[in-house]
Amino acid sequence: MDDIAIKVAHVHKTFKLPHEKQSSIKGALINVFRSSKHGYERQQVLKDITFEVKKGEFFGIVGRNGSGKSTLLKLLAGIYIPNSGDLQVTGNLTPFIELGVGFNPELTGRENVFLNGALLGFSHKEVEKLYDDIVAFAELERFMDQKLKNYSSGMQVRLAFSIAIKAQSDILLIDEVLAVGDAAFQRKCFDHFMLLKKNKQTVVLVTHDMAAVRQYCDRAVMIDKGAIIESGKPEEVAQAYQQLFSEEADANAEHSDTTKSGKRWGTGKVRAETIKLTVKDDLVTLSAQYKASEDVPAPIFGFTVYGPNGNNILEGNTLRQKSTISDLKKGELLETTWQIPNVFASGNYSVAVACCDQSTIEYYDWFNGAAKFKVTKEWMTAGAVDPPLEFKSINKLNR
Repeated sequence: MDDIAIKVAHVHKTFKLPHEKQSSIKGALINVFRSSKHGYERQQVLKDITFEVKKGEFFGIVGRNGSGKSTLLKLLAGIYIPNSGDLQVTGNLTPFIELGVGFNPELTGRENVFLNGALLGFSHKEVEKLYDDIVAFAELERFMDQKLKNYSSGMQVRLAFSIAIKAQSDILLIDEVLAVGDAAFQRKCFDHFMLLKKNKQTVVLVTHDMAAVRQYCDRAVMIDKGAIIESGKPEEVAQAYQQLFSEEADANAEHSDTTKSGKRWGTGKVRAETIKLTVKDDLVTLSAQYKASEDVPAPIFGFTVYGPNGNNILEGNTLRQKSTISDLKKGELLETTWQIPNVFASGNYSVAVACCDQSTIEYYDWFNGAAKFKVTKEWMTAGAVDPPLEFKSINKLNR
């Protein structure tokens, strides 16, 4: 257990859902002796949850709304107690899992910083030392003497998150509430995530953003209907999450041609039929022909390059390139061509091609291993990429 920050073993969590609202003590007592059929029913939110988070690990938890991931986070934070199973947390922990918890709207921003700090276990002097950094990160210097009830939700989330990350605890729990902040503050938070990752801070992140999972997480789990159904590398979990929505879309479709293997999956409304890849010293060219089996509005096309160890090295898509794709009619063919600078280090690479709708939720086709290529260069490097570099001589300077 020396290197384990969080250990969860066979945890179950159940809630009682009352069928009738009781407004009196007498009514509540009567319901105690009623059968569960009339008084309440049990809802099992989490079933046999088992995983470990190592110290210094950035760990992701993903799942659809109502899957049980927020309940799991509250168990980790000590807000809930499991009905059965074992849950161990080594070190002090700072939760950032619900906007407004620990805040008093009638107090000023300044007063709420000290109140929240006290709830996290800090003395008044400790909060005083952290205060300037907290306010600077939140960018709320002008508003700290205003009452919190006059803050926007975005201002509140900035202040709450700033307190949480400056708490300097062993473990940081973060829920999806960051989605409340504006784009600039989200970018600032994600930059801070990179710093936390670099400094080997233990972080548990609950998110719907698969790009964040791929970029920051060392490992991840996916929860669905209260159970862990996928666990492992971030890329594998991210694809499983995306595949879940594709299978759901397929179940609601009248016509489908869905492939559900780990190598290829999607609803089949648009599928890659021919893949061509050429490698030159300075350029990798990837072409893919797609055919539509149904009418689809303005699809998005993309690719991902995986390195020798299976890590995501490079990705691109037409949405990010701001390339407008017209609607596809049933039976139409379309060819995409990507020109990728050959910055790859020596090794074997694989390519996935993909096509999805504008929401990036319904994937028509995700084809892992659609193409493979090998790069051989004169010199080996430990880096993930090996772009052409130019060294310019440096003149010695006289003191």
